[in-house]
Amino acid sequence: MNRVPRASTTSTRRAAILRWLGASVLRAVVVLWASATLVFFITRLVPGDPAEAALGGPGSQASEEAVDAVRRQFGFDQPLPVQYGIAMLSLLRLDLGTSYALRQPVATILADAVPGTLLLAVLSLVVAWVLALGLTLAQAHGSRIAARIGDTVEIVASALPHFWLATILIAVFSTALSWLPPVSNGTAAGLVLPVVTLAIPIAGFLAQVMRGSLAEALDSPFAISARARGETRMGLVTRHALRHAALPALGLSAWAFGYLIGGAVVVETIFARPGLGRTLLSAITVRDIPVVTGVVLVSALVYVVLTMATDALTRLLDPRTAGGSR
Repeated sequence: MNRVPRASTTSTRRAAILRWLGASVLRAVVVLWASATLVFFITRLVPGDPAEAALGGPGSQASEEAVDAVRRQFGFDQPLPVQYGIAMLSLLRLDLGTSYALRQPVATILADAVPGTLLLAVLSLVVAWVLALGLTLAQAHGSRIAARIGDTVEIVASALPHFWLATILIAVFSTALSWLPPVSNGTAAGLVLPVVTLAIPIAGFLAQVMRGSLAEALDSPFAISARARGETRMGLVTRHALRHAALPALGLSAWAFGYLIGGAVVVETIFARPGLGRTLLSAITVRDIPVVTGVVLVSALVYVVLTMATDALTRLLDPRTAGGSR
């Protein structure tokens, strides 16, 4: 029997890793460029003069001379292709510009807003995974009644809109029971309701994915072999099948995190919590194009990084997905 030399195997794996890394970086660049391009043209399609928006909007009663000066300052008097080129070159220099409304560097505004939203999204994703695993394990013993109840809970949870869920949670736990504050107050208690609001819909979706994968894993040859060796159903689930069932949901974690970032717009507004969501909403209201662009790019960057991380983790847990492995 011929054996593959260890050096050859190591070289093949290294080449596969480099190919994957290069393709991932290329995809990241394309996603960021596409996001910046989309935001640029969408903001230019919004009715109104961006120069007036930079001066505070039509209600500012700025003089024509001041408007013309702003047009020259920000290049609004240039043709659209020239404006696009200037914007892309600025982004290549990592220059996000200055906020029209706040007169501060966009990088400074984002540095203040990003930590709060990332904390909210990370905690929500962790809680969503805990809830999804709990729902999956609760249905794993094979009871038909438990499966039907769990199926209903998953479908209802994944369909709940954030604004409705936040309203119900505030009415129950803040107004009726007075257990938790209705708005974020900088304490751990103020984080509970926003985190639960974001986590429940994602938990329902992840649980649906894991339940379907778990059913397939329990019917696979390795599960049949484990049963033949005397393994109990719950032992089979916890020690073998659950890992396989979690892989598809793990691959969707980057999407889930992006969904949480998007949901933060509603949740941060309802719970009066500072972060990217409220910053984006305020910027859209006053047509603060640099801030809108900065928030979108940061969100896209977070999504890209998490996609690469979940892909790498999936390859680590399931070597079959890694090209070049034996």
